[in-house]
Amino acid sequence: MHTAENRILAINPGSTSTKIGVFDDEHNIFERVIRHDLEDIGGYERVMDQYQFRKQIILDALDFEGINVSKLTAVCARGGLLRPLEGGTYRVNEAMLADLKAGYNGEHASNLGGLIAYEIASSLHIPAFITDPVVVDELDPLARLSGLPGVERKSIFHALNHKAIARKAAAAKDKIYEEANIIVVHLGGGITVGAHHHGRVIDVNNGLSGEGPYTPERAGTVPAGDLIELALTGEYTKDQLLKMLTTKGGFMGYLGTNDGRLIADRIKKGDQEARVIFEGMVYQTAKEVGAMSVVLSGEVDAIAVTGGLANDELFISMLKDRVSWIADVLVYPGENELRALTEGALRVMRKEEAAKVYVV
Repeated sequence: MHTAENRILAINPGSTSTKIGVFDDEHNIFERVIRHDLEDIGGYERVMDQYQFRKQIILDALDFEGINVSKLTAVCARGGLLRPLEGGTYRVNEAMLADLKAGYNGEHASNLGGLIAYEIASSLHIPAFITDPVVVDELDPLARLSGLPGVERKSIFHALNHKAIARKAAAAKDKIYEEANIIVVHLGGGITVGAHHHGRVIDVNNGLSGEGPYTPERAGTVPAGDLIELALTGEYTKDQLLKMLTTKGGFMGYLGTNDGRLIADRIKKGDQEARVIFEGMVYQTAKEVGAMSVVLSGEVDAIAVTGGLANDELFISMLKDRVSWIADVLVYPGENELRALTEGALRVMRKEEAAKVYVV
């Protein structure tokens, strides 16, 4: 029998779900995807307002499964929209909590991760961590230029899953991550496409509110002039406009749902509007892959596709048709983020690396 030195609770809040897992060292003993109906979360004005609701659901799930939380040695969560920082595992501190609560870099469900981890861990007198948050910033200086002085492109993406999948894809090509060129495509409530050059993400679209393909719920890149006109009509507040861009765009805006499964059913039943909107998302994603191939000067070892929508055979088939001429397309459906979070915490707990300190 395996005798664990550490029991880690991993928490990954997403836009429409909360994923949790309990690991005895590297051994996964419990995992669950808690899906949230729009009726449950739609009534909250701000993402941060969901904190108590999501925390209690996690504790209830652990209790239902008979997981004794007093046996935990650490809690590690997906990091949120913090200040730009280098990759690694950070201990949650007061400075981090303040930025998460304030939505320093914007509103996103991942902001809840550090807060929930801290609250659960503090009650047990154990450490709380985040690993490779979405604001990991390794951009090339050229990638920061927006074309408008005073406005700089930001690195906001699914860093945790990007890094884990890029390592897998590099290994599949008999290379180590630090020597490979991989384009990673994360397909979820947000879509991010990153150019991984020798272990660093030198360019990636800001998948939260500013760039890239439209997604099941985000607008992606919107014509700037038209967006200014909309903002100046006086019909919308800033918060309403941001919500339109981050939760009311893409599939939600065009088709009234962010559920790819429902849209797939509509396509199978002959709904041509749904098919066009669906293919439009594939088209825009493929354009972003092409752009990242240029960033890597055409030297691409593999295109690695991951995230929930990577389970959609129609989407993957359409995407391959458009980008497989660039490089082999390797598909890793879902994500490995709970294990990646756990491994980040374990490296610190085992003193293989020091926990980094978040400073403002």
